[in-house]
Amino acid sequence: MWVRLPKLSAVAALLGLAACGQGDAAKGPGGPGGAGFAPSVVVDTVKPVAFADRIEAVGTAYARESTTLTSTVTERIVRLNFGDGEYVRRGQVIAELARGEESADLRAAQAQLTEAQQQLDRLRQLQARGFATNARVDEQVAAVNSARAQAGSVQAQIGDRIIRAPFSGVVGLRRISSGATVSAGTEIATISDLSQIKLDFSLPETFLAAMRQGQPIEAQAAAYRGEVFRGTIESIEPTIDPVTRSVTVRAVLPNPQARLKPGMLLTVSVIANPRTSLAVPELALVPERDRSFVYKVDAENTALKTPVEIGARQDGMVEVRRGLEAGDRIVAEGTVKVRDGGQVRTAPASDAERTG
Repeated sequence: MWVRLPKLSAVAALLGLAACGQGDAAKGPGGPGGAGFAPSVVVDTVKPVAFADRIEAVGTAYARESTTLTSTVTERIVRLNFGDGEYVRRGQVIAELARGEESADLRAAQAQLTEAQQQLDRLRQLQARGFATNARVDEQVAAVNSARAQAGSVQAQIGDRIIRAPFSGVVGLRRISSGATVSAGTEIATISDLSQIKLDFSLPETFLAAMRQGQPIEAQAAAYRGEVFRGTIESIEPTIDPVTRSVTVRAVLPNPQARLKPGMLLTVSVIANPRTSLAVPELALVPERDRSFVYKVDAENTALKTPVEIGARQDGMVEVRRGLEAGDRIVAEGTVKVRDGGQVRTAPASDAERTG
């Protein structure tokens, strides 16, 4: 008897464990306690989000205004009034060429003009007293005009020897020195207005209908990775390239610190068709072949597989064109744990972020 008692106790213990196991099984998803084993998911609400289509392109930067100043005569440079990369203002003297001979000619022409004018004044006094004919006065008027024209011509020659900035901007690197003799057409300086940047880029003609003046664009340069420069479309080429079937678009970007330089290659995003649409997180989508679904959660926390028509994707959100309404609750995270018609335990997205 003392040998068999432990064996009976072991059998009874095993039977008790089996009974407990059956009791737990009865509390599974199909039993009374099934709701307690519903998967925990993150729930979010369908709400309106701002969307916009983006058309990508590559463009080249140009200065707002740019010109190369050259000499119009053959002469010696007596003074250069700029340094490398210096900012100059409109009308500022950039360079002066020798003008000694022209200055002497101007003084002679001005003296001749003064003498001719004095002679004309005397003839008009005599004419008033009847001692000078009209023909003589007219002849002297012509002499005065000729002397004035001669003085103006010499003044223009002197002006050709004073080179001024046609607009405010930054001067390029200086490649010439005072004392050098330059001929007509020799480059003296380049000036670029970098307060704004013109950005030219080409788009297929199929996008022409989506382009308009004043449309916002975003640009990025390899020199400033991650930084976005914003501007607007200024003009659109009125003709289509018959070879490439593309149209050239010009945008203008503010450049107050002159960080963008002419010649830079920039990637461009044209922002078209701005709108506000209902949206869900990308993780909420359940793709099946060529269709998309989401799990909509009803008031009893039942997940219902719902087909949706989607549109653009932007910043982790997906545009929903059809299938949902504003305020609907959907499974935002944890869709792999959900079955159609099954119960779920819900947690708002904000709570999931705090606990995660």
